[in-house]
Amino acid sequence: MKKKSSGKKRHVVAWVNKAEWDQVLEYLYSKDSTLQRHALQRISAWKGRYANSTPVAVDCTADLVRCQVLDRCGKLDGDDLVLIYGAALVRFVNLITERQQGRIARPLRRLAGNLNIPEWVVDLRHDFTHRKLPTLKWCRKGCKVVLDWLQQEYWSRQLGGGSNDDWVSQSDAEEDEEIHLKRQEDELVAKQKEMEAYKNARDLLISFEKEQYQASAGLPEGQQKSLWPAPFADMSWLLGEIKQFSLESSDLLIEVLLEDGFMVPTTEQLESLGCETFDSANPTEPRLPQSFLRFWLPLLKMLNSPSFIHLLLEKLFVELKLLVKERNNHRASYLSAWISEVILCNSKKFDYHFQTKGQKKARMRDRIFANRIQLRWQQLLSACLDAPCISTPYLLQLILSDMEHPLPLETRQRLLQLCSIYTQPTQSEFDPSLEQKKQPIYTLESLHEKVKQSRHHNHAWPSAVDPERSESSQEHEWTDAQAERVLRGSPWQVCADKVLWKNYPLGKVPGQSDDPSCLMVENYSAMTAFDQPVEIESNAAHNIPGVSAPARTADGLIWNHSDINKLKSGLQLF
Repeated sequence: MKKKSSGKKRHVVAWVNKAEWDQVLEYLYSKDSTLQRHALQRISAWKGRYANSTPVAVDCTADLVRCQVLDRCGKLDGDDLVLIYGAALVRFVNLITERQQGRIARPLRRLAGNLNIPEWVVDLRHDFTHRKLPTLKWCRKGCKVVLDWLQQEYWSRQLGGGSNDDWVSQSDAEEDEEIHLKRQEDELVAKQKEMEAYKNARDLLISFEKEQYQASAGLPEGQQKSLWPAPFADMSWLLGEIKQFSLESSDLLIEVLLEDGFMVPTTEQLESLGCETFDSANPTEPRLPQSFLRFWLPLLKMLNSPSFIHLLLEKLFVELKLLVKERNNHRASYLSAWISEVILCNSKKFDYHFQTKGQKKARMRDRIFANRIQLRWQQLLSACLDAPCISTPYLLQLILSDMEHPLPLETRQRLLQLCSIYTQPTQSEFDPSLEQKKQPIYTLESLHEKVKQSRHHNHAWPSAVDPERSESSQEHEWTDAQAERVLRGSPWQVCADKVLWKNYPLGKVPGQSDDPSCLMVENYSAMTAFDQPVEIESNAAHNIPGVSAPARTADGLIWNHSDINKLKSGLQLF
């Protein structure tokens, strides 16, 4: 027999038909022990068909009815009956409330209250498991109450066509709500811990800065830049605390380090250290001021593990990516300078970055780490390209030249060229110079910039100006003329037609039909490159290396087989 639940889903049941179900229910709740035994036998048959999926309510009902049958037979004494009733009642409470526990443990009294089970039944269960055994009178009363509950919540619902799982799943919403509240509570606790860790990181770094400022103030002015900072014994405990914090949460420590006021100094900090303002004369190759690098050197030397250094580089690139639209920015300059410092310190060609031995000796003393670290170069390369700025070509060159397994030379050159095109400075960022004027024109913006430069250096308009025409039209014509002169010798030229090119997609020209067949020719024939007729000038052979001039006869030019192969190998078809 197949029975429908409230969800209109059909499932297989163990009883043959509704008549058998009605009979078993009637026999279970009768006062005749013989009929009850017959019902228990039928339920045993159901269990064989159900295997391990027998409904919990059916199983508990059979256990409790069996206790009543054994009680009426008079063959067991009171203590034995108490133990039998106790086992059935404990199983009932545990099995009925088990499905409601979910992932979060909840009190049994609360779960039983949600299911309308009397609280004293749960107390009875506790007495069986933890305290003195209750009397037989309370066991019989508990059995009767539980059987009535099962008849109302399970068996009667089956007769009425209701779902036999309603009593099991009615608290699912409450369970979901508790899980949601628990998750919110866990998130709140985690956020509080994160805020505490963030505060601890800031306090540690501020303490480090204070110690360094005091050390700098205690040195003679002439020695501050050359000898400071030297390691102090009273800072060992502080460096040890920072080291321990980095082992627990290096991500958070680096995030705080990269905030303004730490590895990105403020103007007041630079003045207090006696550092010059960041060198903006050459922003494409940023370098840290020597005194500022030495300020952080004790801390970085202590945190120079490969994992920390690589994570620091990744975080630097991430922060740099957030400043893509803020070129020539103070923060972006220092982030780029720290990247440059770390990569140069790890470079295989470190010795060649200095002209004199004195410079090399000073920089060797200021190295963050002495031994070369194996970095994840592919990840750094991707991070560098994802954070384009004015310093990116320089940083990209450092990465490409220092990789353990370098890319092919042609690939490196193309990457650098594309990067230079993408990050080339505009007129609004730097003053025009001779180098800028010599730059090739890559984009329309570059052309406009060239025209503006030409206009700036010409103080008068062209002499042939019609006074009756508007100034805007004269400027437009002058701009086109200037653009033609700027583009002289270039493969580009200014379009003379007044066309709104923004109305035409790429690859389409004015007047072109939308029908793709217009691009097809009516008559054509296939021809191989070897069979194509070529007009050969007398000096044509000299243009192809290794090909000598053909012999001229009465029948025309004669090429040998070797010359034909060389011609074919040098032929390029587009």
